[in-house]
Amino acid sequence: MISVGIIGGAGYTAGELIRLLINHPNAEIDFVFSTSNAGNNISKVHQDLVGSLDLKFTDTVNPNVDVLFLCLGHGNSVKFLSANTFSDTTKIIDLGNDFRLEADKVFEGKSFVYGLPELNKEAIVKANYIANPGCFATAIQLGLLPLADAGLINKDVHINAVTGATGAGTSLSATTHFTWRDNNFSYYKPFTHQHLGEINQSVNQLQNDFASEIIFMPNRGNFSRGIFATIYTDFEGTVEEAKDLYKSFYKDAKFTFVSDDFLHMKQVVNTNKCLVHLHKHNGKLLVTSTIDNLLKGASGQAVQNMNLMFGLEETTGLGLKATYF
Repeated sequence: MISVGIIGGAGYTAGELIRLLINHPNAEIDFVFSTSNAGNNISKVHQDLVGSLDLKFTDTVNPNVDVLFLCLGHGNSVKFLSANTFSDTTKIIDLGNDFRLEADKVFEGKSFVYGLPELNKEAIVKANYIANPGCFATAIQLGLLPLADAGLINKDVHINAVTGATGAGTSLSATTHFTWRDNNFSYYKPFTHQHLGEINQSVNQLQNDFASEIIFMPNRGNFSRGIFATIYTDFEGTVEEAKDLYKSFYKDAKFTFVSDDFLHMKQVVNTNKCLVHLHKHNGKLLVTSTIDNLLKGASGQAVQNMNLMFGLEETTGLGLKATYF
């Protein structure tokens, strides 16, 4: 059994990790760290776990766990690892953005691999330290990578994507409480969202002559979870050629699928899937992608990476059913 430690245990991504891991046949949770909840039953915070988990939060760590998941706010993983020492054999998967970019990937001798399996699977299998991708970044990259791999992104890319309220975390703010979010829609961080760095990095990894701009407009939706992204750019081929390109690129992918039909978010919510759809109009290729922001966009992908790192079947513990109706 893989012994697991979780840091930052009271948040949404930690809650999803716990739900996945208590049903994972090859993993066992050793501890869930939360200074603000130490001594409390985990099911007091993650109330859907009543009757499923008899474990308390702790403010101490076991430095010898097999794998450590960091579910901390952005910028806090560096602080935590600076203050806490773990065994040289402990693998680390960071769900924050501290180590995603090339400039930040080496920390105290640890080199973090960018953990998008559809892009870096071979490196993930050999890695000890993983920087789990961002949620918007996952949905958008999975919509763009086949084009980049073929060297076909030669004009600006325009992206409009919407995320559910859980993408903002558990802390309340002016734009997350019910009376503001309900029956409402808004954009935020136009053109400057922090996930653009990793998106551009991955596109350049596959297409090193990419010199155009990725223009991203993030939006807040009035639903709890899910991401729906629409991406368009110039494309000279037919839509059939684009489909062949995408299906070939994802032929071995365990969770990313090209659909011939228009997408909607309920197809993927509560799963680790990404669905992609292609449409051509007047020289523009429209790529639609959709994921669950907390699963394929965070905790599900983290477990997928854990499976790869420990030599397990990639889909282990991730056979989830969509909340379709």
